[in-house]
Amino acid sequence: MNFRRGANRGSEAESEELVFEEKLVKINRVAKVMKGGRRLSFTALVVVGDGKGQIGMGIGKAKEVAEAIRKGNTIARKNMINVVLYKSTIPHESKAKFGSAEVLLKPAVAGTGVIAGGGVRAVVEVAGIKDILTKSLGNENATNVVKATMLALSNLKNPRDVVAARKAAQSSEEVKISG
Repeated sequence: MNFRRGANRGSEAESEELVFEEKLVKINRVAKVMKGGRRLSFTALVVVGDGKGQIGMGIGKAKEVAEAIRKGNTIARKNMINVVLYKSTIPHESKAKFGSAEVLLKPAVAGTGVIAGGGVRAVVEVAGIKDILTKSLGNENATNVVKATMLALSNLKNPRDVVAARKAAQSSEEVKISG
């Protein structure tokens, strides 16, 4: 017999839990000068995704690198967003700005691969996008580039939804004109 507390509770949830891919984008060492000398701490920028259009980003801060990465991972899982995918790319071009970092994302033909660098590549790969053209404009700050990429991906719209909305708007205009 199993006498552990809650032994049967988590078995079903563990089998259904999604497997997330985790990418460490940047580790930053921060030194705080105090009376006794320098106090070191670390910040970790982590991107998490399921490869099917769900992505999240988190920044963890701690006195040790491993703990900062763990915290970043936890925060990223809490801040997940859904991204609209079209086959192995994105449905349309998207441009977004966060701070002074600007990112341009363009859909690409199958077989192109991921043409991206740094933080943009990490976000796009964990989202499950296989073919995309990107350009990072403006500042190169990793945190702002990742946030701009997340913003650009969240601005994507499903083409079917756009067509349906246009048809609905057009039919309501026809009713106003005839009525």
